[in-house]
Amino acid sequence: MHIHILGICGTFMGGLAIMAKQMGHHVTGSDQNVYPPMSTQLEEQGIALMKGYSPENLDPAPDLVVVGNAISRGNPEIEAVLNRGLAYTSGPQWLYCYVLKNSWVLAVAGTHGKTTTSSMLAWILESAGLKPGFLIGGVPLNFGLSARLGDGRFFIVEADEYDTAFFDKRSKFVHYRPRTTILNNLEFDHADIFPDLAAIQRQFHHLIRSIPGNGLIIAPETDKTLAEVLQMGCWTPVEKTTLEENPENAVWRADLLAPDGSRFQLYHRGQLSGVVEWSLTGRHNVMNALSAIAAAHHAGVSPEEAAAALSMFKNVRRRLEVRARIDGITLYDDFAHHPTAIATTLEGLRARVDSARIIAVLEPRSNTMRMGVHADTLADSLKAADQSIIFQPEDLGWDAEQAIQGAEHISVCRSLDSIVERLAKDARPGDHLVFMSNGSFGGIHKKVEDALRAAM
Repeated sequence: MHIHILGICGTFMGGLAIMAKQMGHHVTGSDQNVYPPMSTQLEEQGIALMKGYSPENLDPAPDLVVVGNAISRGNPEIEAVLNRGLAYTSGPQWLYCYVLKNSWVLAVAGTHGKTTTSSMLAWILESAGLKPGFLIGGVPLNFGLSARLGDGRFFIVEADEYDTAFFDKRSKFVHYRPRTTILNNLEFDHADIFPDLAAIQRQFHHLIRSIPGNGLIIAPETDKTLAEVLQMGCWTPVEKTTLEENPENAVWRADLLAPDGSRFQLYHRGQLSGVVEWSLTGRHNVMNALSAIAAAHHAGVSPEEAAAALSMFKNVRRRLEVRARIDGITLYDDFAHHPTAIATTLEGLRARVDSARIIAVLEPRSNTMRMGVHADTLADSLKAADQSIIFQPEDLGWDAEQAIQGAEHISVCRSLDSIVERLAKDARPGDHLVFMSNGSFGGIHKKVEDALRAAM
């Protein structure tokens, strides 16, 4: 079958393309911007990529067109699909029909931590010899790729609440019909498609409605927003996770042995079940680990095996990833783009580096950030850093300087060059420079690295 994918260079759609190719299909695709690393992954798989959207990309006519959720009416290629009467479907629907339908699906949903938790879960099942398939919105360093078919029995999917396609406004995850489901947390996000938190809660409840009675839901004990969703109706057993010493209802608990979360004890139903010692930091990652261990246990992996596997977990690309160390200065690349994720990432790093100076550099790039929805909470999210710089491009929809008024440790820069110049001048040995964006941030990491090396 010839499958043509619109929006192929996105992580999700690129992952579909890789799996379709592994299944023996002839795969082509188009995107407005064809760029590494996804373009490199796809070309290595022998997938033909077309830059830009055009009706000519559909010649010869494919058997099926898979449409990414970034594609809107008016796009010349989708208009040609419709006018020619070509068969088309959404990415999530294709994933269910061709990959998930006959698998035990383990889905990871929530506002934060989906990619990391999915990667942990995939690695635990891999270490147990279960050869899982997975589709993850990032690149787990233990695997080096974001998607694979596996042996067909278990499949882990990062379950995004974003909408499915221009013709299907349900959240992506309602298509997946998981047996095991992790609900990491729930906050307001995606302000471009959801009017309020209640609208997101309704979509999460649609997901809960699809989970069988002999399945499992895993959720944190203290998340009130998720508790409200579960109270809307739940027909599946729920296991809670916590870091509290005396939990009321939690089945899974962690006891930190190091303040930065790099070492912790695992308890299952009150019994010590293993110790994890790893390179990750932050209480949020310990909670992610508890969820992954619980989900793996539902699939038949013992807590002891899971804890041992996580001690060999290498994290995910762009999750506080060290990009360079230059003359005692450490540069990190981090995907955080929501105030809660920003705060937890910086707090985890603070616990690890103690009194060393942390300089956070933030690009407000997500749709929700650009709309200014979180502007009032941004300054508080950066308080674990000694200094912070917010990049304000010309088309940002709000005034960053007004939003941070009174926060002496935060400044605003309107050009990347000025940020690079400032960091090259002010950074000193022992500093930790954290670049935070859900995009490429104009290649600032390499520019700062080059500037620091030139100043040596």
